Amino acid sequence: MRSLPVAVVLAALTAGCGGHPADRKDRPAGATRGGHVTFLSAADIDFLDPGQTFSQFGYMVEYAVNRTLYSFKPNDSAHPVPDLAAGVPRISADKRTVTVRLKRGIRYAPPVNREVTSKDIKYAFERAFSAHVLNSYATTYFGSIVGAPRTPSKGIEPIPGIRTPDDRTIVFRLRRPTAPTVAAALVMPITAPVPEEYARRRDRRAPSTYGQYVAFTGPYMVRHRADGKVVGHEPGKRIELVRNPNWDRSTDYRPAYLDAMTIQEGNGDLAVASRRTLRGSKLMCCDTTQPPVAVLKEALVRYPRQVSRVPGGATHWIALNTSRAPFDDINVRRAVIAGFDRNALRLSRGGKAVGPVAQHFIPPGIPAFSESGGAKGFSDLDFMRNPRGDMNLAARYLRAAGFKSGRYEGNEELLAVAANASPDAQTALVAEAQFRKLGFRIKLRTLDANTVFTRFCSVPDSGYAICPSVGWFRDITDPQSLLEPTFSGAAIIPQGNVNWSQLADPEIDRMMAAAAPIPAGARRNDAWAAINRKVVEQAAAIPYLWDDVFQLASDDVRGVMNGYFGTWDLSFSSIK
Repeated sequence: MRSLPVAVVLAALTAGCGGHPADRKDRPAGATRGGHVTFLSAADIDFLDPGQTFSQFGYMVEYAVNRTLYSFKPNDSAHPVPDLAAGVPRISADKRTVTVRLKRGIRYAPPVNREVTSKDIKYAFERAFSAHVLNSYATTYFGSIVGAPRTPSKGIEPIPGIRTPDDRTIVFRLRRPTAPTVAAALVMPITAPVPEEYARRRDRRAPSTYGQYVAFTGPYMVRHRADGKVVGHEPGKRIELVRNPNWDRSTDYRPAYLDAMTIQEGNGDLAVASRRTLRGSKLMCCDTTQPPVAVLKEALVRYPRQVSRVPGGATHWIALNTSRAPFDDINVRRAVIAGFDRNALRLSRGGKAVGPVAQHFIPPGIPAFSESGGAKGFSDLDFMRNPRGDMNLAARYLRAAGFKSGRYEGNEELLAVAANASPDAQTALVAEAQFRKLGFRIKLRTLDANTVFTRFCSVPDSGYAICPSVGWFRDITDPQSLLEPTFSGAAIIPQGNVNWSQLADPEIDRMMAAAAPIPAGARRNDAWAAINRKVVEQAAAIPYLWDDVFQLASDDVRGVMNGYFGTWDLSFSSIK
């Protein structure tokens, strides 16, 4: 997630306040109201529950059907605007308190119907710290709230550091001076309101079943019965989005042009889905960061107006499970990175046209990128020096790990789990070949993306050794948001875990704790660059790409991408 300095947060939010393009004179050229589009996806979203979702595809749906305290307009992913909030967050002089006032008149969809209050946001935070919900980032970005559980609570417990003096005010009291980070992170789905009287009985279950009964607040909602039971979501088949009858346009900056959208899942061959989109009508695609490489190249030449692109603010890497042999040996991990042809991995996703080879874990455009050596990275680390691979150096590291032949000599099959859609499937095959040339035996399983994470890579006890194609998008423009969720030992949780390498290094954790409260600026950048270097030194993952994100739409669709979550913004897209 990205953390902004207080001045930047306040100035950005103030600048972002404004109306919505409700009138024809404010409407972008080519946008019309009404109509229905279909989005083609290979897999299902991770979660419909705003307290659980943490995937790019999940965010695409989440920010259409729910509202958060703050959010981002499509063309500006650095400056949040008030959404549920009535204005900028007030940050105390000691940076230990954040106060937010709410707008009036924002109501839940049926069957809840009532107006949103500050107590609903308080409950949303409390449930996110529960083992019944298992939010992936609550402890990382909001763990400094007074009384917040340090590990997931067995039930939903009150958090004394969150106060609601009235229905339109919420106050966060912090143990440490981390208010700028907390304020910047109030754009995240954890801040979507959840009505306690409606959700608590679903939250008593482990895991919570609230995702089947979400109380929606956005311009759209997933189709549901009169009792709130969602019937418009059939995992692996479809998600039906329709208008929320209780949405008040005067309270929202989103234009919400479309009347309805259908997410058609199960399009496992994204090359077919992509070409169908380019040549079809009222279609959008896909639930990956880019279409298959061959289709993308064709589209850029033949259908350039139908290709949208935003800076990724992301790093792709191959995660090595450091908690399991053989990757519990740092020399084995360094050997793998030294020998890997990381340019071949990049070619599997489109080559240099989509972005440079990654040399560390802070992508371009994020503070501390330059302090991390920029595009060259930490060139004094020999195992990172040659992106095309150095088999002689790999052999030296393997000998240091006890393998006299200079090749890995273990006989066990290492489980690698990857998405079966392009380009992830192609990247996994390239990775498999790279491991085999070093002597590793690989058992590669390709599954739909949702299963990869909900059953394997984000479940530490699932037995995987390698996750061949994972990556992390910035949530807020700050290096902490790139490194802490993904490489902090304290961030490892039983489900929904995104420290896929399961790196638990006490020194890195101490460095992160010390760097977190440092104000934005040179000293903060230096601190997080040092952490970035330490993560690279630990060789917990193989970084291979800093890429842009590409999406496709039919010629009659005016697709608008949101730079924050890196895919289509359904509340701004329209039919031409």
